[in-house]
Amino acid sequence: MDTQQLRYVVVEGPIGVGKTSLARRLAGKLGAELLLEAPAENPFLARFYAEPARFALPTQLNFLFQRADQVRALAQLNLFSRTVVADFMLDKDPLFAELNLAEDELSLYRRLYAHLQPQAPRPDLVIALQASTDTLLARVRQRAIRYEQPIAAEYLARLTDAYTRLFHRYDAAPVLFVNTDGLNFVDNAEHLDWLWQHVQKMRGEREFFNVSTSD
Repeated sequence: MDTQQLRYVVVEGPIGVGKTSLARRLAGKLGAELLLEAPAENPFLARFYAEPARFALPTQLNFLFQRADQVRALAQLNLFSRTVVADFMLDKDPLFAELNLAEDELSLYRRLYAHLQPQAPRPDLVIALQASTDTLLARVRQRAIRYEQPIAAEYLARLTDAYTRLFHRYDAAPVLFVNTDGLNFVDNAEHLDWLWQHVQKMRGEREFFNVSTSD
């Protein structure tokens, strides 16, 4: 892969997998623009984790409008002059809707999504982070964001499965799957170097990276 030609890189994965941390460090390494989700700006999120059935719809719709606005802004950036690294892609919004909404709510969501018709530029590379449920739960507990503490292992397992199914059918861009169970991009700069070396060596549209591939 010609990394000099990368203009739009997406880091994705389930809650607690470390996508925002990696996106920050990758943007720093590349001197890139950073585009991050803003979950703290969703006024329903804390209430959703406390009462999922009651607050799933307003939480999801708030995220939909937020992500649509961000995608609109992304489309206006000059991707030919500077690389953008994002910690989300629009394709994951329906994933969370299907996971959390009741049938009638999901029907309403799909109508609104179709009406908005949000579209994002095609990524040059998607880095899909993966981890075991135990690892995800431990990281959620460690970062100690209060409203995330009610998250259960069962929900993280379902979310991981949903991401697996999403990327099983995703073919819009090259995907590098990264097992993060043994990686720490926050405290170990060498791990980021290993990852970037693998990106530079990519030849296929779907490749896998874990600690052992650095040997």
